[in-house]
Amino acid sequence: MASAQTPLLSRISAAWAVFLGLLNILNAGFCDEQVPLLLWTSEGQSPPTAGHIVGQQQLASYLEKALNVGPRNVVLFLQDKMSIEDFTMYGGAFGNKQDSVFPNLEGALMSSSSPLVLPAVSWPASNAVIGQLQDQLETSPLYMDPETLSQLRLNASSPALLVFRLPYGIGADLMSAKEILSGNDEVIGQVLSIMKTQSVPYTAIYTALRPSRVSQVSALLIYSVLFYFWLKPADTCILLWAKGLSVSILRSGRWEEHDLTPSTFGEGVSPKLHGSNCDKTKAKLVLNYENVLGHRSFKLIFAMSQRHYKVSARRWFTLDAVELEYDGTKATFNGSRHVYAPAEYSYRCESVTNFRWPLLIPRSSKDPANQWRVSFEDFQIQGFNVTGSEFSYASDCAGFFSPGIWMGLMTSLLMVLVLTYGLHMIMQLRTMDRFDDPKGPAISVPQTE
Repeated sequence: MASAQTPLLSRISAAWAVFLGLLNILNAGFCDEQVPLLLWTSEGQSPPTAGHIVGQQQLASYLEKALNVGPRNVVLFLQDKMSIEDFTMYGGAFGNKQDSVFPNLEGALMSSSSPLVLPAVSWPASNAVIGQLQDQLETSPLYMDPETLSQLRLNASSPALLVFRLPYGIGADLMSAKEILSGNDEVIGQVLSIMKTQSVPYTAIYTALRPSRVSQVSALLIYSVLFYFWLKPADTCILLWAKGLSVSILRSGRWEEHDLTPSTFGEGVSPKLHGSNCDKTKAKLVLNYENVLGHRSFKLIFAMSQRHYKVSARRWFTLDAVELEYDGTKATFNGSRHVYAPAEYSYRCESVTNFRWPLLIPRSSKDPANQWRVSFEDFQIQGFNVTGSEFSYASDCAGFFSPGIWMGLMTSLLMVLVLTYGLHMIMQLRTMDRFDDPKGPAISVPQTE
């Protein structure tokens, strides 16, 4: 038994060393920021070639393969920030294993028959890992801690997505990065011990929402892009306006509301729009926020498209989806059934919500959107054929026959019916053709008449 384990441990230790070596190479070779991702399960995976950056599509294929052949109880350790430097600096990369802050993580990788280590995963791909997992598992994520997990009973036949948020913060008043990573590793050890006591197979993933360190080259590129957009105001391709914009989430049976209007349309406010894009057929507007209802990262996304319809012989644009992305989770509302307009027009509506006369519908009954409320007051949007900074002619959601007009028409119709009936009754009245004179002889009417 011991002789069988020795090659495996040597292979895993060598893989760990190669992984740490790759981190140094990738750190020096790429200016696009990535985060590492570690996955261990009972089935094997084919790792990417050295130096390759895993994108969103390839990451989705890795996750799909792991969940198709492996356990569908997923334990996701999602750290706020993490970069390849964290492993090279604190993972015992130079032979000092006693200085490593990842003993539990290394133990988990060694105990797994075939761990998958992705040294470089693109930032957008890692940020969307929760959304990809919930799509493939068809279940909503459960945000937990070790104490809550000990009270939960898992079922191997029922998929579950357990998310454990791990902090990462350094500064004058905060712990050092080494202490934080060491504490996170202890949390990983506690969670894995609890999972072991429950005897339920699982797939574990360790990654982060964004990199903890940004290279100077990347920062310079970011500032260049921002400067370009400030210098090109004429390139505006999407227009949005709302008198009121708010989101609410259901917690403990109560709705907690957050008003996004001041941070979006307030005086002197410049909303963060990174991630937005548009072309002739598709448009995507991304509004980025921070600290919304307890979520550090929060995005409000409008996805639109346009196409030609043969029946009307013209092009129409639709608001395909309104998405909420918060800390890696995605809630999707479908708006294409109700929110549409000719491609050269803008769309306007007094109220666009998902709960009162809803125009936005959750994508499915299991989608996290069922726990959210979105409300736009005096809403107007245009995603195509934008010229200048003014909206085109607005196609209003209220038709010609509004509720007030219908009430007036029904009342008028009722009054016309009453008047018609009255005239009809009056016309049926007949006057007598003979009158009785009290001073003259009485009138006798023969029975023959």
